[in-house]
Amino acid sequence: MTLNTAEDPEYAANLRRATLASSVGSALEYFDFALYGLMTALVFNQLFFNPDDPAMGVIGAFAVFGVGFVARPFGGLIFGAMGDKIGRKWVLIITILLMGGASTAIGLLPTYEAVGAWAAWLLVAMRLLQGLGAGAEQAGATVLMAEYAPVKQRGFFAALPFIGIQAGTLLAAVVFSALTLMPEDAFLSWGWRVPFLCSFLLILVAIFIRMRLRETPTFVELEKNDDVVDRPFHDIFTKGMPGVIAGIGLRMAENGGSYIFQNVSLAFVAGTFIANPVDRGIATWGVTIGSLIGIFSVPFTGWISDRVGRRPVYRFGAVFTLLFAFPAWWMLSLGNPGLTVAVIAIGIGVAVNSMLGPQCALLPEMFGNKHRYLGVAMAREISAVLAGGLAGVLGTWLLTLTNGNWVVMGLYLATLAAITTASTFLVPETRSRDLLRTEDAVRVSMDEKDTGLVTVVKADAR
Repeated sequence: MTLNTAEDPEYAANLRRATLASSVGSALEYFDFALYGLMTALVFNQLFFNPDDPAMGVIGAFAVFGVGFVARPFGGLIFGAMGDKIGRKWVLIITILLMGGASTAIGLLPTYEAVGAWAAWLLVAMRLLQGLGAGAEQAGATVLMAEYAPVKQRGFFAALPFIGIQAGTLLAAVVFSALTLMPEDAFLSWGWRVPFLCSFLLILVAIFIRMRLRETPTFVELEKNDDVVDRPFHDIFTKGMPGVIAGIGLRMAENGGSYIFQNVSLAFVAGTFIANPVDRGIATWGVTIGSLIGIFSVPFTGWISDRVGRRPVYRFGAVFTLLFAFPAWWMLSLGNPGLTVAVIAIGIGVAVNSMLGPQCALLPEMFGNKHRYLGVAMAREISAVLAGGLAGVLGTWLLTLTNGNWVVMGLYLATLAAITTASTFLVPETRSRDLLRTEDAVRVSMDEKDTGLVTVVKADAR
């Protein structure tokens, strides 16, 4: 059965709070990460590394960018286990404090000119803290909305907070584009610090909203039945690893593609890799437009997945990325500003976000109730290291090694898309799955019918 939110004002109010709480956290995380990525490609390489070796400065800046991804799985493990033991709400408050605090501190760091090599090490430390908090933030938002959403509209509602991802990325791109209009000296001396320092305001808003949030209905049900897992790690490693592995495969093209189009493409077109570099401010508009498209494409593909299933929609995005990989990088290599903006916008807005939309509900549906937070966190964050974290370092290294040959990046992106396409055949259809079930969907027979097994739990959390 489906719960009519209009007939249950308390449920409707909690659903609105959950959507807002998840969206603000997603916006903050992706504002910070997108902003950091943009600064990595065009600013941090100059300010935090030896200016006498520009090529190594770019590689070093992307290496520090990857450090945040190394920390994310550890944050996912630590806070994911906490989320399965003490609930979703309090963990989301902790992670937003840790992540946002580290991001604000980046705006206060000294540069290479002031403290030499210590500048890079301080940047590494902040990236580690930022990564620990982010490691469970997005998993928590994903689980929170999936557990609150009406069953037959779960794909749509679970995708709504991920508009925050697009909004955060869009805001970062707009802010960065505006900052590039400043005189070069002012931008590099203090202008780049302003958006990081402004993260503090988003932290305050997010904490205020999350303090008013109630615990999710499914976790409350576990508490009522005294069924909360005592050893989340034992549970996930003995029962949940097939789902974790499948989730990692599903994320390779979505997460890796996101950072390839947002970061590596900017370093490629605005740097020394092509004969006719594109102005960095113009290239950034590709990220801006792509994020604007994503504000509509993410909830739309989530809505479509409620009607035709998660797997067909996800597979469309993966195959589109596979077919788009080589033409995209060939067009980027031409150094045409209009083509550059179009390629980046389509890569983010269509290719990546066609997978993100159904993923919002799919990942939580793949795991049982007792270890859902930890399972989603592990799938998301291990893949974030293997796909997103390596994208910058491996991508720029491959381009440097081949003197900017666009073919290697086309092959790299196509490989990620092929892995994700294959992974869509490894998971069962999870649409309308009952989230009170304790077994993982991947461990259930592909022939099992979930229709009629759905249970709706009202949001009567304390």
